[in-house]
Amino acid sequence: MTERTTELGTPRRAILKGAALSGLIFTIDGISRVLTPAQAYAADLPLTILTAAEKRALEALGETLLPGATAAGLAHYIDLEIAEAPGDCLLFARIVDVALPYAAFYQAVLREIDGAAVRQHNAPFADLEPETQIAFTAAMRDGTLPGWQGPSAPFAFFVLRNDATDVVYGTVEGFDKLGIPYMPHIAPPRPW
Repeated sequence: MTERTTELGTPRRAILKGAALSGLIFTIDGISRVLTPAQAYAADLPLTILTAAEKRALEALGETLLPGATAAGLAHYIDLEIAEAPGDCLLFARIVDVALPYAAFYQAVLREIDGAAVRQHNAPFADLEPETQIAFTAAMRDGTLPGWQGPSAPFAFFVLRNDATDVVYGTVEGFDKLGIPYMPHIAPPRPW
């Protein structure tokens, strides 16, 4: 098997190792660059797999689960990772053995979040009032959403909450926000 390289001739695997320590690889105008999900969000990079409606639902749910998840780049993180080879994926879905492809799981959950919100409140999840979003998310967590038709709602809540936590707090800056000393076994070459 031939090692893939980037446009700059760098072996992709070498970039992946560096990205795991300092950011993720986003392709901008055909050139691979290492950015954090927050930088990808701030640059408003286009998503490659998630639709605009899925992104909107994910960002609204992310903010409900963990304020700051949108600006931390939750949608960009998930979109990039569901496009990766399963062995390279950093999503929580991999840890809990979600069936492949991961994109199918996330997209089914996001479609059902909007579908359930429309059935119950006549509006997509992102358009609901914050109090209604909180109550909806609590019912999702508890498995009490009437007519839920996607993957297990409590399981989906669990996976997405952990992904949001990884994006918001799984960085050097995130540890600082929590007041926890960042003590990696191997320090990243530069701040995330």
